[in-house]
Amino acid sequence: MASPVRTTCPYCGVGCGVLAHADGNITGDPGHPANRGRLCSKGAALAETLSPEGRLLHPQIGGREASWDAALGLIANTFRRTLENDGPDAVAFYVSGQFLTEDYYIANKLMKGFFGSANIDTNSRLCMASSVAGHVRAFGEDVVPGGYDDVEQADLVVLVGSNLAWCHPVLYQRLAAAKEARGTRVVVIDPRCTATCELADLHLAIRPGTDVALFAGLLVHLDESGRADADAGTGFAETLAAARRAAPSLRAIAARIDVPEADIARFFDWFAAIERTVTLYSQGVNQSAAGTDKVNAIVNCHLATGRIGRAGMGPLSLTGQPNAMGGREVGGLANQLAAHMGFGDAEIDRVRRFWNASRVARRPGLKAVELFDAVLDGRVKALWILGTNPAASMPRADRVREALAACPFVAVSDCWPTDTTRFAHVVLPVAGWGEKDGTVTNSERCISRQQPFRRAPGEARPDWWALCQVARRMGWDEAFAYRAPADIFREHAALSGFENGGSRVFDIGGLAHLDNAAYEELPPVRWPVASTAALPNGTSRLFTDGLFPTADGRARFVPTEYRPLAEPTGTDRPFVLNTGRLRDQWHTMTRTGRVPRLMSHRSAPAIEVHPDDAKRLGLAGDGLARLENCHGVAVMPVRLTTEQRTGEAFAAMHWTDAFTSAGPVARLVGGATDPVSGQPELKATPVALSPVAALWRGLLLRRDGLPPPGAFYWARVPLERGHAFELAGWEPLRGGHGSEAWVASVMGAPASAELIIYADPGRGVFRYAAVAGERLESCLFLARRADALPSREMATAAFDSPVPADTRLGLLCGDTARPCDSGRTVCTCFGVGLETLQAAIVERRLASVAEIGAALRAGTNCGSCIPEISAILRQGDARG
Repeated sequence: MASPVRTTCPYCGVGCGVLAHADGNITGDPGHPANRGRLCSKGAALAETLSPEGRLLHPQIGGREASWDAALGLIANTFRRTLENDGPDAVAFYVSGQFLTEDYYIANKLMKGFFGSANIDTNSRLCMASSVAGHVRAFGEDVVPGGYDDVEQADLVVLVGSNLAWCHPVLYQRLAAAKEARGTRVVVIDPRCTATCELADLHLAIRPGTDVALFAGLLVHLDESGRADADAGTGFAETLAAARRAAPSLRAIAARIDVPEADIARFFDWFAAIERTVTLYSQGVNQSAAGTDKVNAIVNCHLATGRIGRAGMGPLSLTGQPNAMGGREVGGLANQLAAHMGFGDAEIDRVRRFWNASRVARRPGLKAVELFDAVLDGRVKALWILGTNPAASMPRADRVREALAACPFVAVSDCWPTDTTRFAHVVLPVAGWGEKDGTVTNSERCISRQQPFRRAPGEARPDWWALCQVARRMGWDEAFAYRAPADIFREHAALSGFENGGSRVFDIGGLAHLDNAAYEELPPVRWPVASTAALPNGTSRLFTDGLFPTADGRARFVPTEYRPLAEPTGTDRPFVLNTGRLRDQWHTMTRTGRVPRLMSHRSAPAIEVHPDDAKRLGLAGDGLARLENCHGVAVMPVRLTTEQRTGEAFAAMHWTDAFTSAGPVARLVGGATDPVSGQPELKATPVALSPVAALWRGLLLRRDGLPPPGAFYWARVPLERGHAFELAGWEPLRGGHGSEAWVASVMGAPASAELIIYADPGRGVFRYAAVAGERLESCLFLARRADALPSREMATAAFDSPVPADTRLGLLCGDTARPCDSGRTVCTCFGVGLETLQAAIVERRLASVAEIGAALRAGTNCGSCIPEISAILRQGDARG
């Protein structure tokens, strides 16, 4: 049998190595330093995402199939004409952390070196731009000092704004193993009591946006307890003065962040006393209008205690995307030039000479939020969006859609139809994961190969190829005459080392002379890499000598003033809306939303609120709520949870128009941005919540995934052989069941299908089935209450077998007691539901995660469900 292909997972920034086997199986790579063979629930399901069904297979112009030549020619001619008539500021690229580094490099080179504009930004602006800015302010360069091994060597790990258990599950498992082996203390700082808190010795449920006050108080405590070294960097006195203003006393901190004084004091004492301390932070820090200050407030505390550049110590930013770091390396953000260089005269000249480019961009370009504002007001007239879905993921999503609709020219490159491709004049089909060839860099600076193991379907092509083809059609043949990704990587590596001389930490010049064979076999390596002799390890820890890439070689303390939320709540919008990720989903679900078992853990969007708030507002669990502010409106189900602070609400970012009538929650998120990084505030938007009375409930099963027409709530869940839709309506149906025309339009069955009807008007129950031959085409179940509907599991079983004529009425007359319903899925890998777990715990007297694993297999594969299983066990213990 052929050897497996070594490649890298396309999801989060942990950057796990995977093995693609000849039989189609996907497993973790035990030889990769990031995961050592482990995969999370999403990674374990990668093989199920590879179906070509629904993929974009051919270029399109105006919604019609076209040749590559015609599509590329139209893009090239439009950008050329726009540059000639309106200048370089009238064009823009919006790209993606899903790009490989080689894709990023070509896009950046074309825009900044040959279009003469820095109007290229990336969805990574929404992910880690504040970390970039914080690193540059403190260290002189965007450099992550340590890595994952430090997490395992630490005696105290502080997680800030990071639901590690769900968003970086493999790293969570490494931390959990370290805690079990060596007793690592864990502090979680997060407004929500997330799954990660199952590992915590202390949880500080701070008020949203108050991180700066907490870490300013920590810096003051470190100074007053004699733990701070004022000479560890420049600017300590000014920084300490700002910290005293933000945190004048323990009582003031407690009042500001809404956490008991005793808990704050315990955290301060632990941080001061435990030398081996790592602070892991993620989107709860970065996705803020004060994100850069939050980063620097954390870094200040590590600098003051000398906890950088040493084993088991340091701040570590966890990126959300698989190659956000690679984009930072090449300069794929609008405020960078290339290879960790900015827009100084000497840097511009250096890049100009290296690229042999006559019109290099001379100033930063438009960051993501302001870029789409420029599209809306007409300053940007030609836009190419590659590998991302801003119509669903950008703040003020409705405004972004308005901008795309108004733009004279929009090109979109993607694997699947998305909310954004609907606005494109030209759509290009591109290669996806398993088809692309190149490199990615994870959160700990580890460069890994992403290798193809299958052919791209139809006419799909790599992003770098399409970009090069446009460049060559615009007259830059020689500058973009790459034959393969290895050519691009060598040039990228060479630029990092060009006239570097140690002035920039990012230097992989030692890889610039890899031949094609060496590139193919490149092992995971952490930069900087001065020569191939450093392979395979590279450089694990930076700043070990205490020297930083600043003019004087010293780190910089950065004063951070506490600022209230950019958009404060008020009587008309009293709730703070927080948005984020779920365990089994990814971004806007263009990949994970196609896998039924990944939809089983949380199958529909929900607004999570505290029961006390629900009681006050009249909201019911599984009822409907209306969310509203000046940016948008959405109606979605309510989930009651004490994990949520009162006065606050949480909604997952993933659902889009393709999956729910509620559309993307990003339509409610405002446009406030960090003044330094330009990263938008995604964690604290004021909203109003109000109950919506559901007059009827429904369950719809269809073979196709087309959304049902009508003014009611729906959410789609993919099945193995069709799609299920949860329905709820706030307008009465005619006769309690709707007209025949309405039923037919919702069911979407072929006209030739036989319609079977079961009606029980007294109970308010109506059921319909459309059968063609012996094949069930669709089913519709309507009732006044949700508990009068059959379970989705029972209803979908009919899709798996023929429906003979003599059994058709029985199809609709079945009991709704749900005897085979195992409840909401907890373990995605083995399909173990909540009710199954609870019953087994009681009946078999299971008392540990290990015993549950032995009995039900739950938690024994990827481990992503272990925090939830632990919580279920704890809740069982609490009930006695």
